Amino acid sequence: MLDQSSKITVAGAGSWGTALAMVLADNGRQVRLWGHNPVQIKEINEQHTNQKYLPDIKLPSGIQGFSSLEEALDGVDTLILAVPTKAIREVAGKINEFQRVPLTIVHVSKGIEPDTLLRISEMIEEEITSEALGSVVVLSGPSHAEEVSLRHPTTVTVSSKNIEAAEHVQDLFINHNFRVYTNPDIIGVEIGGALKNIIALAAGITDGLGYGDNAKAALITRGLAEIARLGTKMGASPLTFSGLTGIGDLIVTCTSVHSRNWRAGNLLGKGHSLQEVLDNMGMVVEGVRTTKAAYQLAEKYNVKMPITEALYEVLFNGADPKESVDKLMARGKTHEMEDLANVLEDRIDK
Repeated sequence: MLDQSSKITVAGAGSWGTALAMVLADNGRQVRLWGHNPVQIKEINEQHTNQKYLPDIKLPSGIQGFSSLEEALDGVDTLILAVPTKAIREVAGKINEFQRVPLTIVHVSKGIEPDTLLRISEMIEEEITSEALGSVVVLSGPSHAEEVSLRHPTTVTVSSKNIEAAEHVQDLFINHNFRVYTNPDIIGVEIGGALKNIIALAAGITDGLGYGDNAKAALITRGLAEIARLGTKMGASPLTFSGLTGIGDLIVTCTSVHSRNWRAGNLLGKGHSLQEVLDNMGMVVEGVRTTKAAYQLAEKYNVKMPITEALYEVLFNGADPKESVDKLMARGKTHEMEDLANVLEDRIDK
């Protein structure tokens, strides 16, 4: 039995952090929700709303807002880290300054750090000393915050090097609206969650260009092949990419108007510049930063990732989106099962 009186902190009062805080509160947890904007925290505490990120949603009374991270973590043993990838090191560094009791850290962001090419769990392990860090768990899967906040049926996966920590997080979150599976393949779970944002950007571009469902279906399918190709080279299980954090997350992110990566790509396809798109979104578009990291990983591991390469040229070298899609269609002929054969060959070699 879980101790329902124990406290849990969610760091990051955006849409996803707030929605996950709601799940925990629905499960009878006392939830501390930390954010850096005092006005937003005041709204959470006094109005029980977070209108900027989840309009018209009433928050459970079990959620208490904090603007001090140190106060929010006082007496807490589990932290849900729900900040953008680019803020992971900054927040982890702050935690490291005052935390003296080991924390189970559950990160729910989806990205890879450019240049270092580290996954988020690896970034956390670099920034937080062993004195302050217990286990790192990743929670990922096909899940829009807007639908979770409405308590629509949602399924996700948790993964960790420590299976007991993963099962603890599974127990914290699981309920009749929010089903949680465990998966021991933390590399595959993180890679699938991060790289699907790249394909979602590309899917948005094809929709913005008006290319329709045939093009999107092809993009999703071939995008999954790219993700699995790189992921297995990095040590992931190919089976993970057929699950929730692979094809599941890819489908929902490439086909929904809730997806900020799809929306950003859609604007690019309609002729807007990257800067115009980012200014228009008002929220972090993880796929942009991850495209750079994935492009670098493809070079490091000598993996063919034509969709990623084409998107990299659009985002960072000013390539025309339509011309880039046309070049993808004009690539030399190959066998569809060649990717599967290569993956199996790599696994046998290992």
